[in-house]
Amino acid sequence: MKDLEIKEKLKEKFRELFGECENARFFFAPGRVNLIGEHTDYNGGHVFPCALSMGTYACVKKRQDGLFRFYSMNVESAGVITADEDSYKPLEDKQWASYLKGVIWAFQKRGVSFPTGLDLVLYGNIPNGSGLSSSASLEVLMGSILKEMYGLSVSFPEIALIGQYSENNYNGMNCGIMDQFASAMGKKDHAIFLDTATLEFSYAPLVLTDYALIITNTNKKHKLIGSAYNDRRRESEDALKILQKFAEIKTLGDLSDEEFFQLEEKLEDPIIRKRAKHAVLENNRTIAAKKALEEGNYHEFGRLMNLSHVSLRDDYEVSCEESDLLCDTAWSLPYVLGSRMTGGGFGGCTVSLVKRDKIKDFEEELQKVYEPKIGYRCSFYEAEIADGPREL
Repeated sequence: MKDLEIKEKLKEKFRELFGECENARFFFAPGRVNLIGEHTDYNGGHVFPCALSMGTYACVKKRQDGLFRFYSMNVESAGVITADEDSYKPLEDKQWASYLKGVIWAFQKRGVSFPTGLDLVLYGNIPNGSGLSSSASLEVLMGSILKEMYGLSVSFPEIALIGQYSENNYNGMNCGIMDQFASAMGKKDHAIFLDTATLEFSYAPLVLTDYALIITNTNKKHKLIGSAYNDRRRESEDALKILQKFAEIKTLGDLSDEEFFQLEEKLEDPIIRKRAKHAVLENNRTIAAKKALEEGNYHEFGRLMNLSHVSLRDDYEVSCEESDLLCDTAWSLPYVLGSRMTGGGFGGCTVSLVKRDKIKDFEEELQKVYEPKIGYRCSFYEAEIADGPREL
């Protein structure tokens, strides 16, 4: 569906639920795909994501009282969720709207008060559980809505940080900054090279003529909260504390590969050593991948993507049978330069660099292997690299 069609659907649903939508406003925030640099964003490393044309849309109108009312066309069974001042319950709120409420709560923690509430109808076209960051899209969308509807002087990098804060402290998910930053700062036909330790960033042009980025959804639903994600963060922090006794570093991202290999024996626990190895080497791979892309060396970029997946599979242990099968199959095809899992892991998607005139062959080959082995089909999307949040 195009923006105009989605606006009409949102209007129709808004009228049905909340009455007249004259003076209602429409907003969008994108999902993201990460090209390389996974699980480095909370380890002080670099990430290399881009915003997607898929994302979350909202029709919004101010109310006369202080209530916030939320409805999602993707979770119709939940009905209208109403939030008053007593309903913000960090770490207890498990409704889908907790991602929106968490952002309101985080703004309030910064001393922002909202004189009136909002009625809000949402529609998202990011596949649920795909690892393309629907949660960050929701958070950035809510931050953008509050900025525009109440005239708040908050920058988009700040909106990303507020989204991360709310997901950490309201939703209990210890994510890094990448997802929210990629959604908030997206730029069409560019990837974002972000140093997560300093939030310094630059845009790298990503106009692929002969190749395409194909996202393959395992269709295995992954749920990060309460999963091994928070364990990985803790294990990485344990490794950092030990290594700081032997090296002047603030984050694992401060180490070169050589420095890590000189120090790795100090990490006696083999699990913690593997986690740190991934964080350090993945960061340096990401720096090398940006250079390769700038030089137009797509073969080297693809090789680094492959190494990234192997490291996520073997050292960080966040892959799964479905993602591994998709990558193994992609690696066997001569017209695929690289393929890796993307996102937090335990399901979700892979991203592959595929010769543009072989996309159909690629999809047929992966499906042919995947469905008989896994028992259901995978899905494909060509990554359209898009701008960040906007008012429609």
